[in-house]
Order: sequence, then C-alpha cells, then structure tokens
Amino acid sequence: MSSLSNLSVKEAVARGIARRYRSERVFRALGLTALLIGLGFLAFFFYTLIGNSYTALGQTRFKLDIVFSPDVIDPQATRDPETLRNADYQALARNALGALFPEVTSRGERRELYALLSGGAGLELQDLVTNEPAVIGETRTLWLLADDDVDVLVKGQVPRDVPEADRRIDDRQLGWLTALEEQGRVDVQFNRYFFTRGASSDPELAGIWGATVGSFFMLLVTLALSFPLGVATAIYLEEFAKRNRWTDLIEVNINNLAAVPSIVFGLLGLALFINVFGLPRSSPVVGGLVLSLMTLPVIIIAARAALTAVPPSIREAALGLGASKMQMVLHHVLPLAMPGMLTGTIIGMARALGESAPLLMIGMVAFIVDVPDSPLSPATALPVQVYLWADSPERAFVERTSAAIVVLLLFLLVMNATAILLRKRFERRY
Repeated sequence: MSSLSNLSVKEAVARGIARRYRSERVFRALGLTALLIGLGFLAFFFYTLIGNSYTALGQTRFKLDIVFSPDVIDPQATRDPETLRNADYQALARNALGALFPEVTSRGERRELYALLSGGAGLELQDLVTNEPAVIGETRTLWLLADDDVDVLVKGQVPRDVPEADRRIDDRQLGWLTALEEQGRVDVQFNRYFFTRGASSDPELAGIWGATVGSFFMLLVTLALSFPLGVATAIYLEEFAKRNRWTDLIEVNINNLAAVPSIVFGLLGLALFINVFGLPRSSPVVGGLVLSLMTLPVIIIAARAALTAVPPSIREAALGLGASKMQMVLHHVLPLAMPGMLTGTIIGMARALGESAPLLMIGMVAFIVDVPDSPLSPATALPVQVYLWADSPERAFVERTSAAIVVLLLFLLVMNATAILLRKRFERRY
C-alpha cells in the first residue's frame, strides 16, 4: 500500500514538473512571438519610411540654354540692384524651353509647355544675376528646376502608362518630357533645397532648414530654463527641504505634472505667454517656454532619482571631514549625480523635440517661409513641419514628409547617444 502511495506521489510530481516545463515553453514561445511581431512591425515601418524618403534627396532638373537678355533684365543698363531683382527671370527660362520646341506656337500649348518648369527656375536665375551681374548678355547652359508633377513622374512614383485622366501631366506634356529625356536634358540631381530652405507651397522648393533652426532656438530656450531650475529644485527637495505635508504636496504635484497631456501645456502657454504677457505668436521663445513647463517635471524627477542613488556614506564622509552641507552637496553629491541628471535632461529634451500638440496651440503651425534669425522671429518646428507636409495634397510632399521624419529620428538618435556619452564621461566610480 505504501509503495503504491509513493508511486502515485512520484507520478503526480512528474506530471506537475512536466506541466510546469510545458507552461514555461509556451510562455517563452509567446514571448518570442511577441518580440518577432514587434520587430516585424518595426522593420516594416523603417522599410516604408526609408522607401518613401530617399527619393527626396534628388530633384528633377532641365538642362536649358539661358540667354541673359539685357532687354529683359536691365533695359536701361543701370545695373541697379533693385532693377535686377525685379526682372522677369521666369521669362528667360520659358524662352529657353520654348526654343527647344519651335513647333509649339499657340498660347494654350505654350502654357502647358511652360508648366513643366518650376516657379523656382526664375528664382535661381535671379540669384545668379544678383550675385554675378557680368552674366547679363551671355548665354549659359544651366540645370533648372522642374515642376513637382514632372519630378514624381521622372522618379517613377506616378506611372506613365495610365490613362491621361489619371495623370496630372497630359499626353502632350508627356511627349515633350520624353523628347527632353531623349536629348539628355532631364536629370535627377541632389536636392540641396531640402536642406537649405524653409517652407514653401511648391514641393520642389520646400526644405527643412527653417524648421530645423526653429527647433534649435526652441530647444535652446528650453534647456536654458528647465535644466538649472530642475536641478536646483531637485537639490532643494532632496537635500535641504524638511519632510512635511507641504513638501509631500509639492512632490505629488510634480509627479502629476509629468503625466499631464502636452496639449494642456499648449493651452497654458497660449493663455499666459501670448494673451497675458504679449509675447510674439509662433516664435521659438514661446515654444521654448511651453516646452520648459512640460520638461521641467521630468528633469526634476530624474535629478532627484540621481541624487537618491548617491550612497549616504558620501554625504557622511564629507560632513565628517568638516564640509558644510552646501559644500557637501556641490563638491561631492552633485558631481556623482550629474550623469543621471544629464541623461534625464537629454531624454526630456528629446521628448520635447518630438512634441507638436503644444506648438500647434501657440501658433507655430503658421506658414513661415523665411528662416528665423532669432528666438523672437516667427518660426515652425520639425514635428509641426511634418504635420503640415503630411496634410498637403501634392504627391511630392509624401517623400519630403518621410524624409523630415527620418531627420527627426536622426536628431533623437543623436540626442540619446549624447546622453549615453555624457553619462560615461562624467561617471565616477565609488
């Protein structure tokens, strides 16, 4: 009887162990499946993003023989800068394109032919003549911008073999474009405008430089305000403040502010900084102030955690050797906590860089063509620029939207890498 009982116990234990191992295998399989699904979605995201963005690095251009006619540019031969700026340079580009198709004579056909050129072609010629007036009277072969509809067609983003009604370029324009390609006058060249210009309603002229400078000024204001205030607040609460109901209330509110939706800070900035203080709307200084309010709780929490991680023995040793409490904090505790503080600050700044909701509330969604030259100038930011381009109907803005997202991700990657390097640089072993 005893042997049967022992046998049944062993069988029960063996079945339990087998069931436990089976459960562990199922759990590992589920975990691995979840990981693979996550990696698959991530790979699909980057594949789609990079596939849509890399073409933004190129822009279609036409090779045209431009006659810089004095009659068009400077009829009086005064070389007055104002006269040179106001000349009809687009007409020079159109004349050069029309000379390649002398059979196109009617006004309607010429209008369709000239539509292949970008409005930026005249701006390029204007810059050339303004910087080099000696070119007037000469004939030069230049590569000028094509229209965005031509660009997406040449890049293959829009098929050519679809019915005319499904294309933004009609059959006649497609024939002229094919003739230019056969003559070697069409080429996709590096799109320098994407990295050097601001916003534009024409996709071929749109760039991210204005939004990048706006984000830089905004983050500069955010860092200048949130880092010293956050670190000072954390030091006071952790090292000097007495534990009572008031400090407990402050801590609870700081933790709650870290979880407040970002758009609430945008509403606060709109009501306080713009309506009450009268700061300029859609300026980086207002954006920086709003993001400072949003980032400050995150920096305080990270700085307090870094101060808490410093062993009490460091404090006791410093005080035992005669240091004052302020000397103990500034000379011993703060240097050891600085890596964690810097890491938390940069991560908070990276979060601020990707925010768009609070910036929309303070008017940074405005269409700003000029690149800002100060924190008080009207500007937009990279995430807002992505939002604006994503809402545009033109097909050419799709690749620019994806390219701007890639640039934003690269900025975030650089900021996180900087946090790791600073942590390693200032880390001290004890």
